[in-house]
Amino acid sequence: MDLHQLYVFTKVVEHKSFSKAADDIFLSQSTVSSHIQSLEKSLNVHLFDRVGRESVLTPYGERLYQWALKILQLKDEALLDIGQGLTESKGAIRMAVSSVPGQFIVPKMVKQFREVYSGVTFHINQSSSKTVAEHVLSGIVDIGILGEKYEDEKLCYIPLLKEKLVLITSNLVNMNSPINIQEIKKYPFIMRNSDSGTNTILQKFLQESQISKEQLNIIAYTDGQSLIQFVVQNIGISIISEVAANEYRSYKMLNAYPIEDFDTERYFYLVYNKNKTLPLISKLFIQASNELVQK
Repeated sequence: MDLHQLYVFTKVVEHKSFSKAADDIFLSQSTVSSHIQSLEKSLNVHLFDRVGRESVLTPYGERLYQWALKILQLKDEALLDIGQGLTESKGAIRMAVSSVPGQFIVPKMVKQFREVYSGVTFHINQSSSKTVAEHVLSGIVDIGILGEKYEDEKLCYIPLLKEKLVLITSNLVNMNSPINIQEIKKYPFIMRNSDSGTNTILQKFLQESQISKEQLNIIAYTDGQSLIQFVVQNIGISIISEVAANEYRSYKMLNAYPIEDFDTERYFYLVYNKNKTLPLISKLFIQASNELVQK
C-alpha cells in the first residue's frame, strides 16, 4: 500500500466509478483498476462491490476511506510544514460560483490569494446557486461560492459575507425611500432566473406580501450583466443583491432603494464536499476564505 494507491482509491470512492475517477486524475481506467487490485491484494480484502455501473464500497472500503483521508491530509500538512509543499501550492483550484459572487466577491479573493500563492491557477465556472451546489456535491469542482444553502450531509458551508436585497431603477426613475413592495406592481419588472439564490429569497418575500407573479408586469427573466443593462436602459426595475447594486451605484449607473419591511438578510457561502479529497492549494484557499473577503 502506498500513498498514490490511496489517492486513486479516494477518487474512485468519490466518483463511484473507475472510469470517472480515471478521467479526473488523468489515468487510464486499466491503471486505476490495477492500483485498486494491488491495494486489495496488499490488504487481503475486497474494497468494492460492483453493483450495475456503480462501484459500491464494502465495509472494509468504508473504513479504509476514512483512514485514507486522514493519511493524505497528514501528508499534505507534513510537506507544507517542512517547506516542500511549495510545488503543490502551484496547482489549480476548480471553483463554481453563482453570479453575484462571481462578479463582485471572487475576483477580490483571487487577487488577495495570488499575492501569497502566485503560482496558482483558477478554473472558475459561473452558474446558478443550485448548479454550484450540485457541482460541489458531484465532485466536479473543489469549491463553490453561492448565495443560498442547499442542505446535504456531505456539504460544509462557511459564511463569508452578509447582505440584503434592494430595489434598483435607472437614473431616470426617482422613488421615495424606502420602497413599499406593492409599488413594484406599477412598473415593468426584470426577474432573476429561477435557480438563483436571489430569486428564491425574493419569491418568498413576494408570497409573504401576497403578491403573485400574475400581478407583476414581468418583461424578462435574466441574470448578471443582462439584468443590469435592462435596468440601466430604463426598460424595467428589478430587485438584486445589495453588493451588486452598490458597485453599479458607485459609478452612478443606477439608483438603489431599501425595501420597506424587507429585513431578510442572507449570506454568501463558501461550500465544499467533506467527502472529497481536496488538493492542498484548495484547502489553503478554504482556510483563508474569510480573511480574503475582509481585505
